[in-house]
This record gives sequence, C-alpha cells and structure tokens, in this order.
Amino acid sequence: MTIHAFLSSFFFLQLAAKEGSSAATTESKSLIDIILTSSTSGLIVMLILFLLSIVAVYIIIERYFTLTRAGQVDHNFMNSIRASVESGNLQAAKALCQSVDAPMARMVEKGLDRIGKPLDDINKSIENVGNLELLKLEKNLSTLASISGIAPMIGLLGTVIGLIISFQDMASATNITPQVLSNGIYHALTATAAGLFVSIIAMAGFNLLVTNLDKVIFKMENTAVQFMDLLQEPSR
Repeated sequence: MTIHAFLSSFFFLQLAAKEGSSAATTESKSLIDIILTSSTSGLIVMLILFLLSIVAVYIIIERYFTLTRAGQVDHNFMNSIRASVESGNLQAAKALCQSVDAPMARMVEKGLDRIGKPLDDINKSIENVGNLELLKLEKNLSTLASISGIAPMIGLLGTVIGLIISFQDMASATNITPQVLSNGIYHALTATAAGLFVSIIAMAGFNLLVTNLDKVIFKMENTAVQFMDLLQEPSR
C-alpha cells in the first residue's frame, strides 16, 4: 500500500466516524424533547407531575424556614423568665414572651396567665397551647407525604397509558420495526421516571422536615418542664 492510498483510507475512516457521530447525536433526544413529543395523555400526566413537584418544593421551603424560626429561641430565655417570676414582675415576663415569636414563648405566656391557679390547671393550659402550636407546625406535612406516595403511581399510570397507545399503534401498523416499538416504550417509561423523581424529592423533604419538627417538639417539652419546675420551687 502506497502512502497516498494509506492517507486516503485514513481520511475516509475519519469522515465516516464523524458522520456516524453526528447521526447518533441527531437521533438522541433529551428528556424535554421526549416530553414534548409525547401523546396528549402523556403530556397531561407530565403536567400533573410538574405541578406536584412545584407544590412539594414550595412546602419544603416554606416549612423549613417556619420550623427553623420556631426553634430559634435564646438560651437565656428561661433564665430571664425565672428572674422576672422570682422578683414578682410577671408583666416583664409576659412582655418578654410576647417579644419572642416561638411556640415555647406562647406556652410560657399561657402559664404566666394561669399563675395562682392549681398546678394541674396550669399544666393542662400549657399542654393545650403546645398541641395547638404543634398542629400549626405540622401544616402541609401530610400533603407532602401524600405527594411522595401518589407521584410514582401517577407516573406508572402514564406509563401504562403510553404502552396501551403504543400497542394500539402497532396493531394498526403494517410494518412493525424495533424502532417503532422502542420509540413508544421510552416515551411511556418517561412518566415513571418523572414520578419517581418527584417522589424522591418529596420524601427527602418530608424526612428533613420531620427531623426539624422533632427538635422543636423537644424544645417545647423541655421549656414546659422548666416552667413547671419553676412554679414548684419552695420560694414560690
């Protein structure tokens, strides 16, 4: 083989490789392309999943900042309450509670309002306020848990609908090729992938929020115990 023939063969192989690469790039589709070329039912399913993802992200962000604010109480809060109560200045203690936007402060404020009544009544009043505050903190957590369970089912429903449409198309087609079969399948499986993705986000966010909620509940219980201990001291 001459040098000229070798170079000609080399450039020919390079050109063929480039053409094959460009063809593969043209045939490959992104997830957005697959969604946009889906059937009407597939687009509806993807739209539902998209809306669920927006709701899930909103709940995660809103509840995260709410729980973070609820747990941010100064470590000297109860020391200040103790000093005011021991000095008999209940108004100063109530003013301090009103200046702190946290469930613990509202529980202590209710307890201060009940000073002079039996300890059992004070304890029940604090528990009632704590239960109401807990309901506020748990807002939309059940919705987030529902999204994490519903999203995969909606994605699976979209996949089943897509497969049904694909098999109907194949039944009416005169020439069935592997390309036609695979085209319908990857369109259908896109819904399942999207459903699992939304579910993972919602489940991870739910677990994060539950962990933060448990920390706030611990602080609420600890504050209630400290306040009741304060009222039962011999000096009171």
